[in-house]
Amino acid sequence: MLQIIALGGGGFSMEPDNLALDEYIIRQSGQLRARVCFLAQASGESLDYTVRFYRAFSRLGCQPTHLSLFACPPQDAAALLLAQDVIYVGGGNTKSMLALWQAWGLPAILRQACAQGAVLAGISAGANCWFEQSITDSAAPQLDVMPGLGFLPGSFCPHYDGEAERRPTFHRLLAEGRVQPGYAADDGAAFHFIDGALHQVASSRAAAHGYRLSYRGGEVFEEVLAGAQLTALC
Repeated sequence: MLQIIALGGGGFSMEPDNLALDEYIIRQSGQLRARVCFLAQASGESLDYTVRFYRAFSRLGCQPTHLSLFACPPQDAAALLLAQDVIYVGGGNTKSMLALWQAWGLPAILRQACAQGAVLAGISAGANCWFEQSITDSAAPQLDVMPGLGFLPGSFCPHYDGEAERRPTFHRLLAEGRVQPGYAADDGAAFHFIDGALHQVASSRAAAHGYRLSYRGGEVFEEVLAGAQLTALC
């Protein structure tokens, strides 16, 4: 069972007092003391971000660790990642993160980890990366489309309600034929995919939604996807 969970926003980095989405991710691993590895390359491996990860996932009873691609000597990325139950990718610059991952051979390792049962998850850039395309401000001052790893079909846009230009940009790119149909997630909403198909939308607050977007007959269609509202246990 291949599992990927893509957060539009929220989780420990945006809602430190509401870990409902993080708890949801951990539950999908089926492990009581899940081994969770944080990839913070999109933020330049921010120390503050990494410390907040450790704090949050320790509260959740996990065994947290992180992979640094800047450490000297470098860590054995394959050995570390293939030993995890969950791999959690942080937000930041999608383009820079993917370029660094390619240089270190991470895409193949992440695909193998997923095939072996690890849950792949992430927020913002850490959600964009799994799709064929995403809407991001990583490559230019304005939002635009860029390719991802293609672990999931179609396109993705995070922060759909959190940044005013997200919705109109996604609609415009669909109308121009520059982006594939796909999904958008409000801050606090997450898409859970199993074997490449959407299994569930989950949210940490009532106002957070997921959307399916397509373009047919000269018109953009935006479908609100009903989701499960989660309650934090920790």
